[in-house]
Amino acid sequence: MVAGLRAYGLIVAMWMRSTMTYRASFLMTAFGNFAATALDFAAILLMFSHITVLGGFTLPEVAFLYGTSGVAFGLADLAMGSMDRLGRRVRDGTLDTLLVRPAPVLAQVAADRFALRRLGRISQGLLVLGWALTRLDIDWTPLRLLLVPLMLLSGAAIFASVFVLGAAFQFWAQDAAEVQNSFTYGGNTLLQYPPTLFSKDLLRGVTFVVPLAFVNWLPALYVLGREDPLGLPDAAAFGSPVVAVVCCALAGAAWRVGLRSYRSTGS
Repeated sequence: MVAGLRAYGLIVAMWMRSTMTYRASFLMTAFGNFAATALDFAAILLMFSHITVLGGFTLPEVAFLYGTSGVAFGLADLAMGSMDRLGRRVRDGTLDTLLVRPAPVLAQVAADRFALRRLGRISQGLLVLGWALTRLDIDWTPLRLLLVPLMLLSGAAIFASVFVLGAAFQFWAQDAAEVQNSFTYGGNTLLQYPPTLFSKDLLRGVTFVVPLAFVNWLPALYVLGREDPLGLPDAAAFGSPVVAVVCCALAGAAWRVGLRSYRSTGS
């Protein structure tokens, strides 16, 4: 673990130095990332120009969901977003070059081409979240105050584990980046909207099968003082850290199994 974190930090630092060599380019790409993600919220604003509530949620409440999901996903995407390139490395055999280096393969793949421009997504999510918090009338208690940063960090860990699980699957599928993206980028889009919009079967799936609901839905419902559509107790809102630890453990195990099954391209 320590060796992996150290290797990850060194590779990330190398890419950051490379990025900051061309600061104007970095600022333009970061702004582009900011603007591209802002279009998602612009679509929500457009909807609310014609309606007052969406699934029983007001604009500030939807903005709260959008901001928490966006920040959590942005942190995971910044740290682990390069994992979707693994399938290409498996297909062309370039993963072999990582295997012979004296550093954990997971750290190398995760830090490869570290994209500092993804800070634009995090910044945009934080701005929307900050705006939502100034508009919401929340009865702040110590538990609610604690839950906001806790859901952001736990949500980032859950998304990061999904990135790793998707990458592990590519050891066998070899071309499954879009399948992985459906759970990462698609999951982020799903969580930006109120859970009341979706069927209970879908809610059960993202709660008990792929536990994306613990990224922000369940904690956010508690913060906003709303009931869970599935009737789960309030204690479920505080399950995000536990779910994050379990997901990370499963992702680590899947990665090790996938890496052991790797047999190069055969050429």
